[in-house]
Amino acid sequence: MEKHNIVELKDISVSFDGEKVLDGLNLSIEDREFITLLGPSGCGKTTTLRLIAGFLEPDEGTVIFEGKNLNGVPAYKRQVNTIFQRYALFPHLNVYENVAFGLRVKKMKEKEIKEKVTEMLSLVNLSGFEKRNIDTLSGGQQQRVAIARAIANRPKVLLLDEPLAALDLKLRKDMQKELRKIQRQLGITFIFVTHDQEEALTMSDRVVVMDGGKIQQVGSPQDIYNEPQNAFVADFIGESNIVDGIMLKDRYVEFSGHRFDCLDAGFDTNEAVDVVVRPEDVDIVEPQNGMLTGTVTSVAFLGVHYEIIVDIGGFKWMIQTTDEHRVDEKVGLFIEPDAIHIMKKSKYSGLYGDYSSYSEEHEHLSDVCEEE
Repeated sequence: MEKHNIVELKDISVSFDGEKVLDGLNLSIEDREFITLLGPSGCGKTTTLRLIAGFLEPDEGTVIFEGKNLNGVPAYKRQVNTIFQRYALFPHLNVYENVAFGLRVKKMKEKEIKEKVTEMLSLVNLSGFEKRNIDTLSGGQQQRVAIARAIANRPKVLLLDEPLAALDLKLRKDMQKELRKIQRQLGITFIFVTHDQEEALTMSDRVVVMDGGKIQQVGSPQDIYNEPQNAFVADFIGESNIVDGIMLKDRYVEFSGHRFDCLDAGFDTNEAVDVVVRPEDVDIVEPQNGMLTGTVTSVAFLGVHYEIIVDIGGFKWMIQTTDEHRVDEKVGLFIEPDAIHIMKKSKYSGLYGDYSSYSEEHEHLSDVCEEE
């Protein structure tokens, strides 16, 4: 089946009180895709969702839905539904009536409503809950009712604004799988907003990383993690050591006082760059076998692995390893060429990727614990 864009945002700008919240945003969303807008609070992701829903109009630019300009078309006339963080269920109606609500508004026949509600409740694993009151349901069950209600009248696009934020960790994980399954079964486009990087990586076909009203990078979860385009993306998606480097020539870079083979090319000779090395891609070796050497300043055991901070010439690296090491131990670091990723310098250069404050936080936390 040929893919086509269901939603296109073209040169969108939005300001609140003279402050730009979205700045020249361009984004195309494919039919039937699960796309996630990811970024910190205030980056513009919820504003983007509200524009698509029709709760907000752009100051500049165009919202296009299946080839038609939607500017000025009110929310209720768009084939779009939204699930909010607060589920906005009707407390005076039971589960059945909550799910049936939108179908009744559309004046559907009672027999069709019954079939539809039964089908939707089965899809979200709530068969048999029809007569239950909303306030007797758990958070996860209320979440499922909200989903069933939102998809009952088959919108072409479902917008989800941090819908799992209120759930505890185990339930969130379950609901992530559940939402992905529902999306595939229904073949509806899901546009999901979160500030949780793990949620974005596990659920999405594509992730849109946003900051300061601009898109920083769009790509598959693998692209975003393995090939971040700038220091903001590298830091926001997972832990990253980000150091200053010089690209001596194609596939050859210098950082932290050592020269390394790498896989990147296409930079100028001696161009200043940002170098990313993920904590799980570094091997700790004997100091004499290391490309870099340093001193362990902090060790935290996280169950699956240890998180070790190593001071290399005043810059603190984070390394994740299953081997135990001690504070003050001298260690070597060994880094393979494919573990080194080179990025262009950006306005985010120098802001991220040094774990100095990280070990101080650890020490500060242990002080707090001792005081209690």
